[in-house]
Amino acid sequence: MNNIEELNKYSELFDIYKSLLTDKQRLIMDRYLNLDLSLNEIGEELNISRSGVLDAIEHAKTNLDNYEKKLKLAQKFKFLRTTLLVRGLKEEEIEKIVEDLYNGL
Repeated sequence: MNNIEELNKYSELFDIYKSLLTDKQRLIMDRYLNLDLSLNEIGEELNISRSGVLDAIEHAKTNLDNYEKKLKLAQKFKFLRTTLLVRGLKEEEIEKIVEDLYNGL
């Protein structure tokens, strides 16, 4: 998996499962995935070491993978998106439905 695919994967999983992460993991992952800050920038902002940031990111990724393995919500959302596309819904309508589902979790 290349870096862009990995970032997309964890961005999607983060959108779904972020409420299940610790406050620190959620804060760091938000800055890493959504604000595209470097490990050094995150560390400086939060007053922790670069290795501490990396450790938190790796733990968060492990947690996100475990949540998906058990709950399979990302997989279910992909199936729902495909089913709705096949049934003729417009992409904008599907995005709204998926967004509502994400926000409802």
